Amino acid sequence: MIIKSLELENYRNYKTLQIEFDRGVNILYGDNAQGKTNILESIFVSATTKSHKGSNDKDIINFAAEEAHIKTILDKDGLERRVDMHLRKGRSKGIAIDKVRLKKATELLGILNVVFFSPEDLSIIKNSPSERRRFVDMELCQIDSIYLHNLNDYNKIIKQRNRLLKDIFFHPEYRDMIKIWDNQLLVYGKKLIERRAMFVDQLNEIIGDIHKKLSGQKEVLRIAYAPYVKAEDFESRLKQSMERDIKAKATGVGPHKDDFIFYANDIDVRVFGSQGQQRTAALSLKLSEIELVKKIAKNNPVLLLDDVLSELDSNRQNYLLNSIGDIQTIITCTGLDEFVNNRFAYDKVFKVTDGTVAKEN
Repeated sequence: MIIKSLELENYRNYKTLQIEFDRGVNILYGDNAQGKTNILESIFVSATTKSHKGSNDKDIINFAAEEAHIKTILDKDGLERRVDMHLRKGRSKGIAIDKVRLKKATELLGILNVVFFSPEDLSIIKNSPSERRRFVDMELCQIDSIYLHNLNDYNKIIKQRNRLLKDIFFHPEYRDMIKIWDNQLLVYGKKLIERRAMFVDQLNEIIGDIHKKLSGQKEVLRIAYAPYVKAEDFESRLKQSMERDIKAKATGVGPHKDDFIFYANDIDVRVFGSQGQQRTAALSLKLSEIELVKKIAKNNPVLLLDDVLSELDSNRQNYLLNSIGDIQTIITCTGLDEFVNNRFAYDKVFKVTDGTVAKEN
């Protein structure tokens, strides 16, 4: 799978943009705040319907416009596919594949698979559990449409339940209504717990060998799923937390509080690992993500590297770039020196300056 071309209209700082990519390594370079990351973000939106930053559509659209467009042309298994996305302030986005409008955004999943790697990802191990949950959710939503459906329903139910908890605080007579939301919360919450456990097992089949090579055969890395509540205990724990939930006006038990723990030689990397160990574990995780997408989607993802090479030492840079193989890669950086000096092979170079992109080779 490769992205042949990308067209943007009123997307962040781009009034208009048309860019054609090489099937190999593409470099977007320029000073900070010129629009390099915006290009990668638009590709991620084309693949997932969401920004990797968590931005709302209204924040993505150029401030001087009411709507924005993204057109992405793909080559998938020798067939050309077209993904159109119409973003509108205050309204849901419109999506079309090969000019056929989709009824549901979830129908887009699987058309384009991407792996996004930014400097923030290097801190995923030491950051809060919400960051690790977000990583798992973003990846699972790309490769499993059923998980996406269950996650969306679970999040809607949490919002409704929390709203009712606030009402119960002032209107105790509404208390019996909570059972309606509890029953649905249990159904979808258990499905999330089961799929996340399976996902961790799938990652562990891959990440061990990758991390051994990255650490010079010194460390064995494994991921442990730490559910806030086990599926079989969810119902009883939810009932036990009722009074606390009413006082807090929020749901305190469920997979929305899960965590994932990384062990290097059975030592918790987040608590006891050095910054170097944490970063190596994070790199292993992203490389495992690539291999997992290959395995499940039966196709190569497009790799998006957002200024991440400057955050890695030469050994980790070499390992990452040597792992790319035949994967189409789009890299942002502030200058070409890191590539020229290290003699990294690249196929196409673009200079990005204040919302304009110029091809240089």
